Amino acid sequence: MWLTLAFLSALLLGVYDTCKKAALNGNAVIPVLLLNTLFSSLLLLPIILLSVFMPDVMSDTIFYVPPADLRTHIYIFVKSCIVLSSWLFAYFATKHLPITIAAPIKASQPILTLLGALLFFGEALNGYQWMGVIIAIVAFIMLSISGRKEGINFKHNVWILFIVMATVTGAISGLYDKYLMSNGFHRMTVLVWYSFYQLLLMSIITMVLWYPKRKATTPFVWRKSIFFISLFLIAADFVYFYALSYPASMISIVSMVRRSSVVVSFTAGAILFREKNIRSKAIDLLLVLIGMIFLYLGTR
Repeated sequence: MWLTLAFLSALLLGVYDTCKKAALNGNAVIPVLLLNTLFSSLLLLPIILLSVFMPDVMSDTIFYVPPADLRTHIYIFVKSCIVLSSWLFAYFATKHLPITIAAPIKASQPILTLLGALLFFGEALNGYQWMGVIIAIVAFIMLSISGRKEGINFKHNVWILFIVMATVTGAISGLYDKYLMSNGFHRMTVLVWYSFYQLLLMSIITMVLWYPKRKATTPFVWRKSIFFISLFLIAADFVYFYALSYPASMISIVSMVRRSSVVVSFTAGAILFREKNIRSKAIDLLLVLIGMIFLYLGTR
């Protein structure tokens, strides 16, 4: 069941990435991210209010948010800082890079998550799963070659560095999620409160870094896709945390499967954004998909 949920989360995440690219093209990054955190918090607000004022009704549902002590809030605040760091890097990179380049690079995040899972959680992979990881690494190398055809030098492009940093911090976040779920933190408590803390942090960042200089930078333009970023992210994260709540779930596999979202975003890059060199990058994407198949076979 947890693997099925991981694939559903991947589908939702792919739509989220597509909405994010549509919202960020030629737009100011920081206010888009601020609105993302605002809408996410507003979507979750009814759940926390119902859990507080109608606990008898909510306690038997999968949406119930149990009370949390100060220690729990501190751990969740740390998660918010990690995730927001990853998002800031990813949003800036998504704005300046083709989605058919950025999305597959982000798809390599499970490789780092795997290394962490092996080191910190004692997860062991079988032959099929190792084959899937190796194929994903090869796909990443081939993607760097495809990027050169568009004049993107992986060694000297600052936006490539940003998407790599987003991938690293994203892997740290995935490991931290598994730690929280393994130590009894309720999935809805984490999902709801980390969204609210991100709104607080982004409000401060916006007022300090963007608002005073807003007239000298890229102007902000409202787009409907900004709201849908939040909607599909909340749905993807809900399913993701639900998958991790299963005792048998493996963060290395869940994280890898989630990155199959690249199929959706890659297709959007080809059809909606009309990006270049689709054929050569499609081969890299095919390798990623083959890697996912091996991971699936390894969990049967």
